[in-house]
Amino acid sequence: MLEECPPPRVHIHYRRPPNREEVFVQDLIHDRDDVKVTLAREIEFSPPMEREGRTVLESGSDVVWFTFPGVWHDIGRFHRADGTFTGLYANVLTPVEFRSASTWHTTDLFLDVWWPPGGSPTLLDRDQLEEAVDRGWVDHATADRAEAEAREILHGARSGSWPPPIVSAWTRERARSRVP
Repeated sequence: MLEECPPPRVHIHYRRPPNREEVFVQDLIHDRDDVKVTLAREIEFSPPMEREGRTVLESGSDVVWFTFPGVWHDIGRFHRADGTFTGLYANVLTPVEFRSASTWHTTDLFLDVWWPPGGSPTLLDRDQLEEAVDRGWVDHATADRAEAEAREILHGARSGSWPPPIVSAWTRERARSRVP
């Protein structure tokens, strides 16, 4: 009987200007040239993240992440600890640099899009991007690119062309089935 091998783990170096960096370790559960799907399992998240009075992410939650090489955002399928799907979260960021198969780097550009089930997509944190520009943490050209990316996400969500179909295909249950 063959034992199932665990998926490889990736270390995502996530820089947040001006000088904060976190390293997220996630299971790489699907790897193609056009998309990398990772699973962040049972994360520690305190206090819980809330949107419109509902808990959308908390300690014990799973997030299925979609990273698209060359694209200025990633997408997370958020769940509560009990597995309830709470919505899609897009981080606007610099395209991920794959420095090795297991070491990735990116920089957060502050803007996010939140889309709850049955609701409308909403742009978040514009004030944080404006502050980052005012303080010189993000240059104007990069901020303009971040704004354009957020507009494209919102337009795509409203027209039905965003997110890409793979985001619906990789549910939490499917993702967890890849991890022994």
